[in-house]
Amino acid sequence: MPIGVFVLAAAVFAQGTSEFMMSGLLARTAADFGISLGTVGLLTSVYAVGMVLGAPTMAATAGRWPLRRSATTFLALFCVAHVVGALTTDFAVLVATRAVAAVANAGFLAIVLAALPRLVGPALVGRASSIIVSGVTVACIAGVPAGTVLGQLWGWRSAFWAVAVVSAVVLVPVASMVPRDGAGAGAPDRSMRSEWTVLGVRAVRSAVLVGVLVNAATFAAFTYLGTIAAGIAGTPGIWVPLVLALFGLGSFAGVTLTGRYSDRHGRSIIAVGTAGLVGVWALAAISAHTMAGFAAMTLLTGAAAFGVGSALIATIVRTAAPAAPRLAGALATTALNIGAVLGPVAAGVAVDRAHTPVAALWCAAGTAAVAAAIVLFDRVRRGPEAVAVGALAR
Repeated sequence: MPIGVFVLAAAVFAQGTSEFMMSGLLARTAADFGISLGTVGLLTSVYAVGMVLGAPTMAATAGRWPLRRSATTFLALFCVAHVVGALTTDFAVLVATRAVAAVANAGFLAIVLAALPRLVGPALVGRASSIIVSGVTVACIAGVPAGTVLGQLWGWRSAFWAVAVVSAVVLVPVASMVPRDGAGAGAPDRSMRSEWTVLGVRAVRSAVLVGVLVNAATFAAFTYLGTIAAGIAGTPGIWVPLVLALFGLGSFAGVTLTGRYSDRHGRSIIAVGTAGLVGVWALAAISAHTMAGFAAMTLLTGAAAFGVGSALIATIVRTAAPAAPRLAGALATTALNIGAVLGPVAAGVAVDRAHTPVAALWCAAGTAAVAAAIVLFDRVRRGPEAVAVGALAR
């Protein structure tokens, strides 16, 4: 595996830390600016929207740049956004920096994922995707808790400075060790409009839709894991961060294991995995009355959810790349982030109606069931999709 893939994963670690760390910094940020928690929550919403809109926009803007140029540009922009955010005393400016950082993050991921078939070859896309995604899982295990601790000790700005420093440090190897080629360089000369027609291919369209649903299920449940743990009778407060850490450890294990096999068995992993997600989310809901059972299921659900998600990223990129070399990474990035936006919304409705946070786990199971049904339907009706994709690529 080229060392550039691991360098890019380190950059994704910094970006994943930034994306999720605000959950532990909202209270101090609100107090610093003298605003309500609801208002400071805009920082999370704006980032999510920026990720959804930024991936296709940046893929269209920078899709023809060499990989090294696009990766360094987006990472530098991400770093500068955090420096400005750490320095500002105007909340509106802080919101703007979160939007800029999200767009840079989305652009970085879209370009990097689209580059993988050229960077490592089609046969290793699954393994390379798992390495890139592992940057996010390590962020959940180490980066986000570290950012929260920094915020508690020295204020929320220290967490922003830490992300900026890590990004700046990683920028040096990205600029020197990542190959120039791999993204738009050498891609067929086609318009972005023609690349969008790849969504007319059922295999691509189904993979994108399943990616939305699987990540919606993941974030529907993840949003309420801490609340569920805190509500279990007799649970010490230390278990709340431990449960979140277990989910992160499980996600890292799932991504790592899936990466070894998804290049050869990607379809089977997705088929079995989506069906399995229905069961593990349901078992997590059933076991949510005891900390031992819930902790064990949290580890398992993290592994299953991120393992299937990693395989879906590789499938979207591999299937779409022949016809949409610039858009393939954006499709994967956008699909997962749409799910990350919709999942908590659906879970919130379920929790409010059931008056218990455990309803979020049942919501995840139901969403995964829809994904599993689509995968099953697609396997039954599978046609000569490779021919269709090849025809679009010509």
